[in-house]
This record gives sequence, structure tokens and C-alpha cells, in this order.
Amino acid sequence: MTTTGDQGADSPTFYTVREAARIMRIAPATLYRAIREDAFPAIRVRTRYVVPARAVEEMARRAVDSGGVVDVVGMAAERRTAREAARLTGGASW
Repeated sequence: MTTTGDQGADSPTFYTVREAARIMRIAPATLYRAIREDAFPAIRVRTRYVVPARAVEEMARRAVDSGGVVDVVGMAAERRTAREAARLTGGASW
């Protein structure tokens, strides 16, 4: 599956967990654990996960923009807070 827009026509919309882990130079088990702990965004289809390419790009962008370390746990906490606020206000959950 490909996308248009700010990504190239041949850029994937989703990565497998193994592909995303390879790009980030971490073990797939580390990424699976982060996904299961809701510390990294992914889509679950039955027993398989796929990682949005934008999530990987966003982490890299944040690291470059901040000039420092990106705290994935902090990003996850932001997402959980936004979801909870949306739930409480009747807004979209994602």
C-alpha cells in the first residue's frame, strides 16, 4: 500500500513491526513490547500489528527538532491524555 502527499509515491503507508524496528535500529521484541504497552502507535489486525510510517517519521522529526532524546513513554502519555479528554468531551478518540 502506498500513499501520496508529503511522502513519495513509493513510500509505504505502513511498516511491519520488523521493518519499523530495523529502521529504528532496535530489536523487534522491543517494539512489540512498546506497542503492547501502548507506548508506540500501531494498528492491530487480528494477531498482526502494522506500524504507521508517519509514527516512525514523527519520532525522527521530534528528535531532530528538539536536538535531544525523544521520550516514547511521554508521547504515549500525551496520546492517552488526548484520548481520555476526547472521551470525556464526546470528541473523537484518535
